[in-house]
Amino acid sequence: MTFVYTNIKSSTFVPTNIVVVIMKIEEVIKSNVIMGDAKKVILSIMYTQNVIHDKFVELLKPYDLSGEQYNVLRILRGQKGNPANMCIIQERMLSKSSNTTRLIDKLLLKDFVTREVCPENRRKIEVLITQKGLNVLEELDPKVNEHEQLFAANLNPEELQLLNSLLEKYRTIIP
Repeated sequence: MTFVYTNIKSSTFVPTNIVVVIMKIEEVIKSNVIMGDAKKVILSIMYTQNVIHDKFVELLKPYDLSGEQYNVLRILRGQKGNPANMCIIQERMLSKSSNTTRLIDKLLLKDFVTREVCPENRRKIEVLITQKGLNVLEELDPKVNEHEQLFAANLNPEELQLLNSLLEKYRTIIP
């Protein structure tokens, strides 16, 4: 699918002329090799993830945030005013290989979070989202929702539920 965007403000993109082009993964990667369905699914998921990620990065760019930093802010907002330690943040991250300490350091420099040593256990670091961090999330919420709806627009509610169910089943590895 190809979307043509008109830049209205520096951070708002609205689809103005939608041209639907559905391409098989073989066409996307320009392959003439016959592939099994298992390989096509893996390639399709990886390619789709990259398309979604690229649009999301474009959305976050004006806020000088990475997807991982955004994820940390969302996790901290979900704490509802309570601090989270590094272990809690790491286990809730979408990307388990993220360097949580480095992400927190970058968010500290932007004044989106605070970091303090836990008074009960000095080896434990507690992180809390600041009002500035909450404000940026509040501003991003409708834009992120619009981003999600953009990709969901081609599917009806039943198809979305089926896709979620199939992806959950697909990523469950049976030994």
